[in-house]
Amino acid sequence: MSASQPSLATADLLRAKVNGAYSAVARGPEQKHPFPIGRELAENLGYPSEVLDDLPRSSIEAFAGVSNVSLFADLPAGAAVLDLGCGAGMDSIIAARRVGPAGRVIGIDFSESMLVRARAAKEVVNLPHLQFQQGDAECLPLADESIDVALVNGIFNLNPKRKEIFSELARVLRPHGRAYVAELILAGPPPEGNHASESNWFA
Repeated sequence: MSASQPSLATADLLRAKVNGAYSAVARGPEQKHPFPIGRELAENLGYPSEVLDDLPRSSIEAFAGVSNVSLFADLPAGAAVLDLGCGAGMDSIIAARRVGPAGRVIGIDFSESMLVRARAAKEVVNLPHLQFQQGDAECLPLADESIDVALVNGIFNLNPKRKEIFSELARVLRPHGRAYVAELILAGPPPEGNHASESNWFA
């Protein structure tokens, strides 16, 4: 095992910490959190004000992505879309509107608190082809070759099981399907000995 690869016990601990941090955002977005969230973050990432104005507040105020992937991705009308790590559902709603009623969008997240927000947001939009489901990125509750486009807005830094996630994306995507993945990356190596742990995962 490489020095940069967390042990299984550490990976499980980090996963629990991440779940706790994001669930806290869902329960209290107005409180202080170790990473930016909400409408200001979305606007800084390029979501137009007119798009945000037409979305449920419950999905915007707990938004915690790293890009506007649901806007720049090619989402043909009628496509089956996976929004992996959907959070409070903002990207899922945008994607569902883009693919239209002939398509379908499945938002999957491991935080039940985030999914409560996502489902509440769905209640105020008329998008019957949108659904939300709890699941793990490394073990997706989807059939083989069932998805045309996968959107992933910033989960790889938060889950050490990256190889498994990519394998699952490859499994569920149809032939010639596409995955649009956005993530924050380091511009250079971290200081010597400064490896990820539960104490600095969000630093």
